Order: sequence, then C-alpha cells, then structure tokens
Amino acid sequence: MIEEALPLWARQLIPYLPLGHGFFNLLVFGLFLRQGWLGLAIRQARQNGAPPPLNTIRNHRRTGPLAALLGGAGFLAGIVLVLIDTGNLAEYPLHLLVGGIIVLTLAGLYALSRRINKADSAYRTPHARLGLLLLGLYLLQGYLGLSILL
Repeated sequence: MIEEALPLWARQLIPYLPLGHGFFNLLVFGLFLRQGWLGLAIRQARQNGAPPPLNTIRNHRRTGPLAALLGGAGFLAGIVLVLIDTGNLAEYPLHLLVGGIIVLTLAGLYALSRRINKADSAYRTPHARLGLLLLGLYLLQGYLGLSILL
C-alpha cells in the first residue's frame, strides 16, 4: 500500500478523501444537468423555429469542455484514491468500469460537439442522446459509489 509512505498528516486525511471525491463528482453531475438543460433549451428553440438563444448557446459551448475536463479529473482522482487506499486498482471493478465508460462518453460528446457546425447538422441528435446516456451513467456511478461508502 502507498499509504505507509505518506506523512502522518496525509494519512489522517485518507478517510475523508472518498467523501470529497463523491462530493466533487456530485457537483460535476450538477454541472452536466445544467448542460443538459441548456442543450434542451437550444434544441427546443431550434425545433420551434424561434431565434437562437445566443446567451444559452454561448454558455453551453463555454461550459461543455470544462465540464468534460472536470469529469475526467473526477475519474483520475478516483483512481489515485483507490491506489493510495488499497493499492489495488481493481478493488471496485464495477465502479471503475462505469467510470471508464463515463470518460469514453465524455470523449465522444466532445468529439461530436466539434463536428456540429451548422443548423441541420446530423451530429446534433447523437450528441443529445450521448448526453442523456452520460446523465444516466452518472446516476449509476453515484449509486455504486454510495454502495461503496455505506
């Protein structure tokens, strides 16, 4: 275990790190919920023939890459946390698997978003569906994380 190599003050923080990890990822999930809400507002305006909600579009475009980076950071933090705590990366295999799928989904969302460049882009619907998948994966991941903590 890596824990023995840490100074005493760091070892005393270890029991609180899983809570911090969970809280951080809860905030990231909230950010993705907001992203979904903004995306839905943009989609509804487009489908109803309304003028594009420029502030909403700007916020959605600015926040998306940051949210994706934070999601990846949450995954990496979880890996580091497990390695420090147990030294066994596969200690929680299902949680690790879902986290990896979340990271792949984030990469897919980012790649699709870069291809959306016109009003009738064929990448909009896959982007929306992948975003819904991401939200569902975060719910599953939260459940798995709580089952580890409790």
